[in-house]
Amino acid sequence: MRVANTAAVVTGGASGLGAATAAALAARGASVFALDLAPSIAQAPRVDGVTYLTADVTHADSVRTAVATAAGSGAPLRVVVNCAGIGPSARILGRKGVHDLALYAKIVQVNLIGTFTVLALAAEQIAETEGDEHGQRGVVINTASVAAYDGQIGQAAYSSSKGGIVGLTLPAARDLAQYGIRVCTIAPGIIDTPLLATVSEEFRTTLAEGVPFPRRLGRPDEFAQLALSIVEHDYLNGEVFRMDGALRMAPR
Repeated sequence: MRVANTAAVVTGGASGLGAATAAALAARGASVFALDLAPSIAQAPRVDGVTYLTADVTHADSVRTAVATAAGSGAPLRVVVNCAGIGPSARILGRKGVHDLALYAKIVQVNLIGTFTVLALAAEQIAETEGDEHGQRGVVINTASVAAYDGQIGQAAYSSSKGGIVGLTLPAARDLAQYGIRVCTIAPGIIDTPLLATVSEEFRTTLAEGVPFPRRLGRPDEFAQLALSIVEHDYLNGEVFRMDGALRMAPR
């Protein structure tokens, strides 16, 4: 599928994986609408071809408004990449007692339900566009995590939310096939995002040494490269792609 002269929506687009993906799509000629919270947008880099929209993926009306803006930009909405997410950790039973139930619900609300909300509302708009010669109208790429398969101690909520995204991939692809919309998921390993920039170099080195090969942290631009490959490869659909250097997470 061609990227140039189309519109794209990227959630979590102000930093990390989302920012790298938004920049990569814009470099290919897409008009990119990067959705994020206001404080994140205030710190976001200015990139030609990227327009920042304040939106909270847990609020359907907020998402609907942002997606409608992208769809009404004058270029057909073709690409959606869901990168918005949070990852607090807590044990089911810890020193302070039972896992905060509200925290569990919030993580699932942001990561899983937020992803579904964007997918569904964007698909509604994409389905209204005219398909290409093969009937293709667009592609949605969601972000899971290797924690969906190898969740560590303290990741019960995070792994649940990301496992839900993995499980969503195939039925979503099947549901949306009649509209010419593909759905795929990327499951990254340990990526060098701004979150990791706050930890010590020693800890970063330890994380990198756990990756079989290449023995380093992944980069946001590599995530963006994979997302572009999925967009442009029309026969990729209904699949989850691990991007982790063959990493299999230990219990802790």
